[in-house]
Amino acid sequence: MNPQVLIVGAGPTGLVLALQLSKMGIPFRIIEKHSGPGEASRALVVHARILEFYRQLGIADEVVSLGIPMKSVYLREGTKEKAEFKFSDLGKDISPFPFALSFPQDVNEQFLVEQLKKAGVTIEWNTELGSFTDDSEGVRTVLKKDGMEEAAEFHYLCGCDGAHSTVRKGLGFDFAGGTYEQLFYVADVESSNKETQDRSLKVHLSERGFCLYMPVRSTAMIRLIGIIPRELEQSTSITFDEIQPYAENQIGLKVDKVNWFSTYHVHHRVSEHFRKGRCFIAGDAGHIHSPAGGQGMNTGIGDAVNLSWKVAWVLKGKAEPEILETYETERIAFARTLVSTTDRAFQMIVGRNTRNRLFRTVLIPYVAPLLLGFTAARRAAFNTVSQTRIEYRDSALSMGKAGKIHGGDRLPWIQTESGNNFDPLKTMDWQIHVYGEIHADIREYGKSAGFAIHTFVWQPGMEDVGLKKDSLYAVRPDGYVALADDTQNIEKLKHFFEKFRIRPLMSI
Repeated sequence: MNPQVLIVGAGPTGLVLALQLSKMGIPFRIIEKHSGPGEASRALVVHARILEFYRQLGIADEVVSLGIPMKSVYLREGTKEKAEFKFSDLGKDISPFPFALSFPQDVNEQFLVEQLKKAGVTIEWNTELGSFTDDSEGVRTVLKKDGMEEAAEFHYLCGCDGAHSTVRKGLGFDFAGGTYEQLFYVADVESSNKETQDRSLKVHLSERGFCLYMPVRSTAMIRLIGIIPRELEQSTSITFDEIQPYAENQIGLKVDKVNWFSTYHVHHRVSEHFRKGRCFIAGDAGHIHSPAGGQGMNTGIGDAVNLSWKVAWVLKGKAEPEILETYETERIAFARTLVSTTDRAFQMIVGRNTRNRLFRTVLIPYVAPLLLGFTAARRAAFNTVSQTRIEYRDSALSMGKAGKIHGGDRLPWIQTESGNNFDPLKTMDWQIHVYGEIHADIREYGKSAGFAIHTFVWQPGMEDVGLKKDSLYAVRPDGYVALADDTQNIEKLKHFFEKFRIRPLMSI
C-alpha cells in the first residue's frame, strides 16, 4: 500500500507519531536529515502522562526498566536541605506511574527506533524535505538524499523537524517569542559521592542562581544543569574546567570525571498555527520553552499522540475530516499556556533582580514546603508537572459532565478488584465506560455500532477521583473523555458519535 503520511523528523515526536500510526495500520514514511538517532540531549525526564501513553503502546514496562524512576525532589538553599517532595506521595492514586522517570532523550530515541524496527518500519536517514506543495488533493513533496531528488505525494505531511522546522517555515507560520539572556551549561559527569546514588532530583538555589543534578544513566552518571557565572559569559569557548569550581561549590559534590559538556541559550516561542490544510507541525516545530518542569519532550510526544489517531481515523474513513481541526485547537491552547507559565517560573528562578533572589532564597525554600503540606496542593503539583492535568474542555470533541469529570478531561485512573480501568485503553480505540449499572439500550447500541463497552462495579474510590455512579463516559483513543453523561442518555451518545461520524477503528 502506498504511504499516506510523510513524517519529517525522527526525534521523540516523530518516532512516537510513527509508532502510533504503525499500530493503527496507516502506511507512512519517516525521514530524518541526520544519519541516526541523537547521541546527546538536554531533555531528561519522561513524565507520568507520557508513560500512560507508552502503556497503551505496550512499551511502558520496558521504558521504566531502562530508566531511573525518581521518587523524590530535594530542595536546597545552597547546600542546606530545606525540603523533600516525594513523587509517590504527590501522585498516589492519580497515575499508575507516581514518579518522574529519568530517561534522557537520546536513550528514548534509540529505544523508539528499535521499536519501529520490530514493527518493520525503516527510518530513512540522511534524507531531507526539499520542498512541498499542498494542492488540496494531496501534498506533493521533493525529498533529497545523497544529491538525488525524489518526487513523492502523500495525503498528509507532519513536520516533527524541530525548532528550525522546514515545514513550519514552508507554511509561513510566525514563530513569535524570545531568548533568555542567561547562558546555561549542561554536563554529564561522574562523582563518587554516595548521595548521587539515591535516585532523586536535587535543586540548589542561591542568590547567584541555581544548579540541579539528577541521575541519567545506570552507570552512576549524573546530569548537571546550571547558569554560567557572569564573569565567564563573555568567554568565547567555555570549558567544564572553568565551570567545575562554581558547580562543586553550589552542589557540594566533587566531580571525578566529565563525559559531556555543552552551553546553550534557552528560547520560548509558539507557532501561530499548528495546521494548514493537509500539513501539520508538532513538537519543537510548534513550541519551544524553558526547561522548567522538564516539559519539552513530553509535550512533543503529547502532540504526536493527539495527532496520530485523528489522522488514522480520517484515512480509515472512520471519522469526518473536520475532526482534524481539533488537533490545533487542543494542542496550541496547551502550548501557549505552557510557554507562558514556564516562562514566568523560569524568570523567577534564573532572574538576577532582588525580587528573583528573594523568590529563590525565601519563597521556594521556606513557603513552598508549607503549601505542599496540604493534600490538594500536592495533588495539584503532581498533576501539573506530570501533565495529567491537561484537558480539552473547549474542544469540539468534548461534551457533557458527570461527577467532576467534564468532556475533555483525562479519564481518571482507578484500581479495581479485577485490575484497573486503563487496561482497556491498550486497544487505542473509541470505547464506552460505565461505572455502576449499565442501561440495556446503551449495551445494545455498543454491540450494534461496534463500540467496546466496559462496565466497572461501583466502588467508593471512584467518587474520590471524580467519577459518578451509573454514569457513562465515551473515551477517545488517547484516553481522554469525549462525552460525560450521568443519565446514560442514548440519544446524546448517538448524537455525539454522529457529529463527526465516528466509528470504531476495529469493530468488535
